[in-house]
Amino acid sequence: MKKIVSIDGMSCNHCKMRVTEALTGVFGVISADVDVAKKRAVVEASVEIPDEVLKKAVQDAGYSPTAVANG
Repeated sequence: MKKIVSIDGMSCNHCKMRVTEALTGVFGVISADVDVAKKRAVVEASVEIPDEVLKKAVQDAGYSPTAVANG
């Protein structure tokens, strides 16, 4: 399963690392490819993860998820 999370508030590699850590900490997430310039993360997971769970992980890291789409 692949999802694309749009994220506001990222501006540097530190932001990228925090969001990557937050998303890969979610049960079932295999990888999270965070792109600061495109303001998004491409998440690969082994199980279906509700959009709200991904949004909460990003919010808990201090950033603003604006949308989640199937990739």
